[in-house]
Amino acid sequence: MSRRLAAVPGVALVALAAAMWGTDALFRRPLAHSTSAATVVFGEHVLLVAITLPLLVVSLRAVVAAGGRYVLAAIAVGAGASAAATILFTQAFVHGDPITPVVLQKVQPLIVVAGARVVLGEEPRRRFAWFLLPALAGVWLIAFPHPTEVHARGLTPIAEALGAAVLWGLGTVFGRFLMRRLSFEQVTTLRFAFGLAASAVALPLLGAAAYAGAHDSLWIAYLALVTGLAALTLYYYGLRKTPATLASLAELAYPVTAGIVGYVAFGAELRWSQWLGVAVVVAVVTLLPTRPRPEIVKVPPADARLAPAQA
Repeated sequence: MSRRLAAVPGVALVALAAAMWGTDALFRRPLAHSTSAATVVFGEHVLLVAITLPLLVVSLRAVVAAGGRYVLAAIAVGAGASAAATILFTQAFVHGDPITPVVLQKVQPLIVVAGARVVLGEEPRRRFAWFLLPALAGVWLIAFPHPTEVHARGLTPIAEALGAAVLWGLGTVFGRFLMRRLSFEQVTTLRFAFGLAASAVALPLLGAAAYAGAHDSLWIAYLALVTGLAALTLYYYGLRKTPATLASLAELAYPVTAGIVGYVAFGAELRWSQWLGVAVVVAVVTLLPTRPRPEIVKVPPADARLAPAQA
C-alpha cells in the first residue's frame, strides 16, 4: 500500500484529501444544529486518539527530541488547526448561512503563502501567480451565484469562519515544518493528541457535553474515520513531498467537492458561472506541478544542536 502511495504525486494526494473533506458537510451541517460544535469535535478526537494511541509515546519522544520549536508547532497544529479551527467552522454553520463559512475558507492559500515564506523560507515558484489567481477567481465563481453581488450575513459567522481559515492555513505551514524532523504518522498522531486536549478544555468553557448521544455519535465516528483519519493520513503523506504553497492550491479541491455535494445532496442549484468556477479550479489543481523541487536542508553544527531551541 505504501509503495502505491509513494508512486502518487504529493499534490494529487493533498487534493484527494481535500476532496474527502468536502464531503463532511453531509454530516457536519446537520450535526451543528443538533449537537454542540465542541461536543462534535471532542468526540472525533476521542476516537482518533484511541486509534493512534500505539504511536503516541514514540511521537511525543520524537517531537521533544526535535526541539522546542517543533513542540510548539505540534501544539499549534493540534490545538489550533485540529480543534479550535474545526469548532469555529462548525459553529459558523449555526450562526450563519451555509455559504459564508465555506466562502471565507478561500483566504487559506494567501495565509499559507505568507506563512510558508516566514516559517519555512519557501519562495513561491516561478509562475505561481498563474495558478493562484485563476484558482481564487474560480473559487469566487463557485461561492457566489451572482459574482458581482456579494452577501455575507452577520459578523459572528464571518469572524468564526475567518478564524478557522487562518488556523487551517497555519496548520498546513506548521505541518510541513514538523515533517522536516518527524514522519507523517507522528505528525498525524500529535495533531490528534493535542487536538483532544484542546477540545477537552473547550467543553467546560463553552458549556458543552462530552457525549452527543448514540445517534449523533455514529455520524461523529464517520467524520473521525473518513474525513479525519483517512483524509489526514493521505494529506500528511502527500504534504511531506509537496511545498506548502502548492498544497494550499491543491486543497481547493475542497470547495469544488463541497459545491457538488450541495448540488447533489442539498438540492442547491448551480448557475452557469458556478459550473465555470468548478471547471477552472479543477483545471488549476490538475495542472499543478507534480515534481517537487529538491529541498535543501541546512544541518546545524554539532554544538548548535546542543543549544536549547528557541520557540
